[in-house]
Amino acid sequence: MDITNFVVSARNQALLYGDYNTYHRQLAKKLHNCRKRLNIIAKNRAKFSKKEPITAEQVSGNHEFLHLQLLTAERAWAHAMRFKAIHSTDTKGITGRTRSHIISRLDKGARAAEYLVNVLSDSSKSGASDTDILEARAYASILRGAEQFEKHSWEPCLRSYATARIIYTALAANIKGDIFKDLLAETIDPSIRYAAYQSKVPRTLAIPTIARKAFPASDSSLVEQINKLAPDLLNKSGSDAQKGQVGAPNAPQTITWRSREVKIEDAAIALALASTDTATGHLAEKLASSDVILPREMAAAYDEVLIASQDAADATKHAIDELKEEGVSQNDPRIQSLQITRTAVNYQMISWRIGRNRVLSGEHDGALLDSAPTTTRKSKKDATSRKPKIDPPGRKISRLKDKVVLYDSTLQSIDSIKELPGVAADEGLLEQLNATAKYFHALKSLSIARSHSLTNQSLNALVLTKHAFDECQQSTAFFSKRGASSSEDSPRNIEIRQSDIQFLHNLLRGELQRCRAIVEIDNLRQKATKTTPPSARIPLVQRLSEYPAEGVDLERLVDYPPKVDPIPVKPLFFDVAWNYINYPGKTPAAAPEPEQQQSAQPAQPQRRGWFGFGR
Repeated sequence: MDITNFVVSARNQALLYGDYNTYHRQLAKKLHNCRKRLNIIAKNRAKFSKKEPITAEQVSGNHEFLHLQLLTAERAWAHAMRFKAIHSTDTKGITGRTRSHIISRLDKGARAAEYLVNVLSDSSKSGASDTDILEARAYASILRGAEQFEKHSWEPCLRSYATARIIYTALAANIKGDIFKDLLAETIDPSIRYAAYQSKVPRTLAIPTIARKAFPASDSSLVEQINKLAPDLLNKSGSDAQKGQVGAPNAPQTITWRSREVKIEDAAIALALASTDTATGHLAEKLASSDVILPREMAAAYDEVLIASQDAADATKHAIDELKEEGVSQNDPRIQSLQITRTAVNYQMISWRIGRNRVLSGEHDGALLDSAPTTTRKSKKDATSRKPKIDPPGRKISRLKDKVVLYDSTLQSIDSIKELPGVAADEGLLEQLNATAKYFHALKSLSIARSHSLTNQSLNALVLTKHAFDECQQSTAFFSKRGASSSEDSPRNIEIRQSDIQFLHNLLRGELQRCRAIVEIDNLRQKATKTTPPSARIPLVQRLSEYPAEGVDLERLVDYPPKVDPIPVKPLFFDVAWNYINYPGKTPAAAPEPEQQQSAQPAQPQRRGWFGFGR
């Protein structure tokens, strides 16, 4: 029968481009057409007659009767939501006759849905399966919970939404699709949280635990149906209930930040931190495996832990906003604990973001010029079998630009850490952040210096390399006193390893000497060029057999305008007039007679134009 899909798809389709008024009109039209198909519509100008309620036999024979009841309930719900949306901007809220009308419409929809549950419960006559009955029961509970929500009956409202959540959770475990998950996330869970807050339920309990406690366990038939689909859903141990988590038994109860331990009182934060710990374990396993070899694959492995860290930060901010809306002052211990938790989870999130940038930079944080990562597995596989290809300077500069963008993003992330609550007062943390920033400043200056070196600007490259060396020296001095805080096998984050800072320091020392040598060579070339007058310079075309150690003067490639100079050549014999000049010692040849010459030569046809054609 697919009750949930029928209702949710109709709502999504109507509310995608319209509002509740549009949805209400569409439902009225659909209801009219459904009655036409069932031949139960009142004729024009006919006397009104009360419609008979549907029966289980009718539902079994034609599912249009099921749709008729669903459309009736859904139209009443859409009517109530329409009035609620119209008066949502009222300064005094929804009161008086408007509130009564909304409650009346929701009650009508809930009664229609509950009647459908009673009809389908007789499965022998209606032909409904256990899944159909549970879907109808969950839909009726949502409508009844919405009606009790407007009446401010918080305990019955919590019970109704808890029933719907337990049913949809059990169905989601057996039916593929995201329909049930969307209903839980968008409609049911926020309503349960607010009703629990109004019912003075402790905030430390998670929504699944609240739903399990509010679920009507006295309904034996419903409990039996739930146990058939998910036997362990209603049978959670006491330790899980204390922790307030479902599916996260190892959720942390406290969080430590800079030698301060804070108790986690919000269950949503604890659940998000548990997810972060799980994602961190998965990240370490992926990076340790041999399947992840490319930097892009390694960076993609950080996505899961980044999402989990962002969820923890969002949950902390949401908890602080809720307490502020309640009028809790900043000096309250709950606010203070949440502020410390917020600093800790945001620091962790930014740390993983910096680690992802470091992985994308390449080996040793991109300190090597040829550390540009390969983009495909094929190139990685054939790298040893073929000769290394020398990239042109333009491509090298493009890769250096990409590295500079990553370093800028990392430096911005470090600056955002300094703006977190309590960081400005922590001198030790500020010194560590400044040393880390100097490390990435050195890497950025090194990349820019190499781009200047590739464009033959050796003096600029020397200045930038010297600046990078000074920054790295200050960072090395701090980390050598403090010592390494992260192991070599752990995933990269904001913590700088001792091997990385030492490698960069040695590399910059060598690069600095190299740049000084290049600048000295350039100075010597310029000095030699200035001491030789231009008139005494021999053109390059006349010195091709010599290596130009002092450099090539592009202004003296050839002499222009060219001068007439003698060139050595071999002697030539001018024998063109040999047959016409009587040289001494040469016997003259007798001339042939004209007639004999004419008879000896055959007659040749006279040409009549181009290629023998006549003109």
